[in-house]
Amino acid sequence: MTIQYKKLSQAQVLLMAAAAGISVANIYYVQPILKYISRDFHVVDAQAGSLSMLAQVGYGLGLFFLIPLGDKLSRKNLSLILLLLLALTSTGIAFTHSFPLLMLLSVLIGIFSVTPQILIPLAAFINADTRGKTVGTILSGLLIGILGARVLSGWVATHWGWTMIYKISAVLCLVLFLLLKKSMPDVPSTFSGNYASLLKSTVLQIKKHALLREASLMGALLFGTFCSFWTTITFYLSDSPFNYNSEKIGLFGLVAITGAMMAPLVGRIADKGKVRLALKISAVMTLASAFIFKFFPTSLLGLIVGIVLLDVGVQGAQVSNAARIYGLDKESGSRINTVYMTSYFLGGASGTAVGLYCWSSGGWSMVTMQMIIWSMLALATIIIGGRLLSNHKTNKNEKGK
Repeated sequence: MTIQYKKLSQAQVLLMAAAAGISVANIYYVQPILKYISRDFHVVDAQAGSLSMLAQVGYGLGLFFLIPLGDKLSRKNLSLILLLLLALTSTGIAFTHSFPLLMLLSVLIGIFSVTPQILIPLAAFINADTRGKTVGTILSGLLIGILGARVLSGWVATHWGWTMIYKISAVLCLVLFLLLKKSMPDVPSTFSGNYASLLKSTVLQIKKHALLREASLMGALLFGTFCSFWTTITFYLSDSPFNYNSEKIGLFGLVAITGAMMAPLVGRIADKGKVRLALKISAVMTLASAFIFKFFPTSLLGLIVGIVLLDVGVQGAQVSNAARIYGLDKESGSRINTVYMTSYFLGGASGTAVGLYCWSSGGWSMVTMQMIIWSMLALATIIIGGRLLSNHKTNKNEKGK
């Protein structure tokens, strides 16, 4: 017997979208303020840049070790606990004077920022008949948080110092805690085993779903491209010929938001059943952005056009991939999401690490070259993956996707 749950209202979906954006923003506040941190803690750019990578590693750890609990425990209570821990960690970052402690807190803030990945499968489960629209709305909130974090952080740091953004974050997390506690619905858990068997079952999803493996690899490669750009662009724009301050660098996030809001145009192609076409278009747009950054390095217009293409490409692929994986197995939604998003953000962490290495070793030229390589690998994944899946017996829910 299937239990019917009251459909989420538009207000509830928007609140979840806000929670997703505010939570995940904590990972990205650091990117436009790396120069300030480098100065205040007397560390080199590469050390300061490692904070961005550590936050993404923490997010990956949280995805793998915490998100599967959404199939076993109350998703509502798990979300509320994470918001409280996120508020505490943000407060710690705002007041610490130790760089090693700041590194540890960066990992923790990543771990505790995974609330969106609890909310998305929950919303997709309750609003099954409008899954695409509901997931798209929450992903839009997530996306605005990722990109808007840079704008807000850069502006706040310029006017009130870099620690202020983490004080603001702590307050926002507490407000969210109160709002979600009052209005967020919950559903019974579907997994009855212990934690070890839950993690084992999560890993088994990789073997079970060939489509999930393909989506995870492509997502990791594209997000690696995205993160390598957004981490190193801070240093690039801080130097000659641009010499921009954090506030101006943060404004590039507005360009990114504009580009990312165009991602549903790619998503509409996926909604018509042409998911692979949508993914190929997304990968080509990301590759085109890398070529623009490579061959027009000092052009402000080139940067703007490239950022729009990068964000439409990466987020268009994210929307298309999300729509197809959340329908694979309703009872394993959190575990499937864990596999995909863990791969996604570990790809981001890898892209950040490689980007920082390339920046310190060969500057912007080397950074853009590795972006081209990541993008080409992503395009190859969707092309080759489509051929392999068409010749391979897949799960019945994966056919045609």
